[in-house]
Amino acid sequence: MKEYLTPVSTSVIAHREVLPVGTLGKQIELHSEAGVLPAVTKAKFAIFGIRENRNDINYNGDSVNFESFRKALYSLYPGNWAGKIIDLGDIDKGDTLSDTYFAVKQVTEELLLKKVIPIILGGSQDMAYVQYRAYDAIGKMVNYVNIDSRFDLGDAEQPINNKSYVGKIIVEEPYNLFNYSTIGYQSYYNPPQEIILMDKLYFDAYRLGDIVADIKGVEPLLRDADLVTLDATSIKGAFLQRSGNESPNGFDSREICAVSRYAGISNKVSSFGVYELNGQTESKGGAMLIAQIIWYFIEGVNFRVKDDDFNNENFFTTYNVPIDDEVLIFKKSNKTGRWWVELPFISEVNNKLKRHTLLPCTYGDYLGAIEQEIPERWYKARRKNEV
Repeated sequence: MKEYLTPVSTSVIAHREVLPVGTLGKQIELHSEAGVLPAVTKAKFAIFGIRENRNDINYNGDSVNFESFRKALYSLYPGNWAGKIIDLGDIDKGDTLSDTYFAVKQVTEELLLKKVIPIILGGSQDMAYVQYRAYDAIGKMVNYVNIDSRFDLGDAEQPINNKSYVGKIIVEEPYNLFNYSTIGYQSYYNPPQEIILMDKLYFDAYRLGDIVADIKGVEPLLRDADLVTLDATSIKGAFLQRSGNESPNGFDSREICAVSRYAGISNKVSSFGVYELNGQTESKGGAMLIAQIIWYFIEGVNFRVKDDDFNNENFFTTYNVPIDDEVLIFKKSNKTGRWWVELPFISEVNNKLKRHTLLPCTYGDYLGAIEQEIPERWYKARRKNEV
């Protein structure tokens, strides 16, 4: 792994030296000398950057630099956290894009296999494809949640880029994708055919307005996620204060930090990537917001609570709700108060849901079922199982 990573810059190391005692910069162990990495096996989190953006549709030869984000993050104080944080430095552009992809996959895969959570700072978001491909070595179906104003499906027959990579995830072997969800999409940024395709594939798509109206509603959407990515351009341009993101709409600073914390709280999320960080270095405010997003993700992980075994009826409460010719079975954890709804097996088909019999939901879904409203996520998951 060390052959793919370059040390943290001398500017960041010098900044770290003058920080007050107790800040993250004083506690994070750095890759400061070429070829000498911090002890990965003793870490809970590993930060690294990907200085690659050649597949950005607006690429004009500019470089990617993460110094401002690191300086902002290092200046923050940790919460009451357990688990060591290391900074592995950056993966530089390879001679070819394939070289960069290979390096990113190798580093991410090794961290996942060692049960270390990668926190990735990235240039163009096509690197999310490589983050996903690192799960090939895990040998399990993957739930991917993307916090983004766009679906990024694109045309799978065309070359990959930062706005067209999810299509590659769907069609390329090995087929590990169980579900894809987009949180915070804005209709006017998405071609109508992609909106239709999301519905045909029974993927989950949640409008920005619906999410910000009830930010707590993202928790069940993230509860089953394995990897989460965040496109920085899904944040209002005014909050990032940078060129290249002039959108007046998007998540505000509090909303995006809340979403990041929910991603961390999820017991299943094992990697977190923040992409589209090109051109960010001129804004100290934007760099600080990205640093706080990462802070809240780490905070969330440290507040994870494992729900008890659902095979033991003493640990949960079951509610049966008849709807037409269906009986929806809801389960509420007595420990955490979280809700799930059961998905029935369909024995006649090649069942995809044998490891996903409980679908995270909300108390509101239960109340809606009482009023004879079938939860949309339950319906989509059931239909996907029948395909």
